[in-house]
Amino acid sequence: MSYTGPVEDRLAIRELIEAYADAVTRRDADDWGACWAQDAKWEMPDYPEFPPQEGRDNIVALWKSAMEQYPGIMFQAWPGAIEIDGDHAKVRSWTAEVYDQGDNTVRDRGAYDDECVKVDGRWVFSRRSFRNIHKQIQPKGC
Repeated sequence: MSYTGPVEDRLAIRELIEAYADAVTRRDADDWGACWAQDAKWEMPDYPEFPPQEGRDNIVALWKSAMEQYPGIMFQAWPGAIEIDGDHAKVRSWTAEVYDQGDNTVRDRGAYDDECVKVDGRWVFSRRSFRNIHKQIQPKGC
């Protein structure tokens, strides 16, 4: 994968990734949900406790429930590749997150394989599949 397609669309997809990350850190379900297509699919194979979801309403409901386990999260994301074909795009993005879990601070790094669609002139995620690449758990205060 590489960067292909109109610069305006690539910028809009970058901004979608950034808006998603901003909404996670702010824990804003409305803004986070607005990043998804109505018929989107979300899967996280490394997290069997979170089964694959279809449809924005189901995705947002799972996210709200899951976020209870990640207090104080700081989530960052950036694209690694964007390939645009008309109103469809394939995207790879990288993530880094830090959050508290009990007496520990956890740092996760991962990757999303994404598909995006342009709906009414706006890019949204139609499919996201997340894989965890690295997890670091450290006692608080160290």
